[in-house]
Amino acid sequence: MGVTRIGHVSLRVMDIAASVNHYTKVVGMDVTHRDSDGTTYLKCWDEWDKYSVVLRPSDRAQLDHIAYKVENDADLDVLGKRVADAGVAVSKHAAGELTFCGRSISFMLPSGQRMYLFAQKDFLGKDVGVMNPDPWPDSRHGIGVHWLDHCLILGELNPEKGINHVADCHDFLKGALDFRLTEQAMVGPGHKVMAAAFMTRTVKPHDIAIVGAPTDGFHHLSFFLDGWHDILHAGDVLSKNRVKIELLPSRHGITRGETIYFFDPSGIRNETFGGLGYAAHPDMPVITWVEEEMARGIFYTAREWVDSFSSAYTAV
Repeated sequence: MGVTRIGHVSLRVMDIAASVNHYTKVVGMDVTHRDSDGTTYLKCWDEWDKYSVVLRPSDRAQLDHIAYKVENDADLDVLGKRVADAGVAVSKHAAGELTFCGRSISFMLPSGQRMYLFAQKDFLGKDVGVMNPDPWPDSRHGIGVHWLDHCLILGELNPEKGINHVADCHDFLKGALDFRLTEQAMVGPGHKVMAAAFMTRTVKPHDIAIVGAPTDGFHHLSFFLDGWHDILHAGDVLSKNRVKIELLPSRHGITRGETIYFFDPSGIRNETFGGLGYAAHPDMPVITWVEEEMARGIFYTAREWVDSFSSAYTAV
């Protein structure tokens, strides 16, 4: 029972036409629905639910919410009670309030992001089908991402004031929703302060990550690709379309993923994450990185810090 995987990310964007063009022509998603106000729903070719990214017209870039899918409708009641027992206010939503979804619940994470849980979303199916399918569809375009893989959120970290929303989020996600810690970054004297937590509900290295920052925020949404060749192809597509690239094709030490970072027209960071990295089975020991090795942990290939990685983020 419980949370099975990430369901979608809802974003507020400043230029809806440019944003839709980015997520379709560049990232390789398809539009599945548009509301009368311009809100646009998109899915990847290897996904089966109706959407995994929502783009909402706005006057500023902002995270609207993140949503995770649970296995059974009854899980919403069980998890809702556990969230409430943790001292967090829970809102209940009737079917359809979360668009194209059954009933859902929502609440605020300790780091200020709104999270929804839902059990049912309208079904469209994979573009290759499920009967004797080909490895990819003839309609694949742009980078051709498979699915929304994870997101990374920011939690305020100020040990001098006793504020650590990274540890707070870790404790909440573990205690109320049964997320498991796969990797962590520890800083400060004796490396006793949790500055990053990578957590999963599957066997992926992470379904969500929380990293310390001066303020709460949203760092990036990430899409899955098969491997290194696809990451290189992503770089070609980004260059061809004059997209702002933050990190050229590289590898993470943390999670071992092959990666490239870039920005959408509203300045919201995207990632394509290549390969599984490793299988995070429930009995896998937690991997720890220390402050002195963080540049290598995130930017394994060059081992040099990219300044914008810790200064550019999206509001919540």
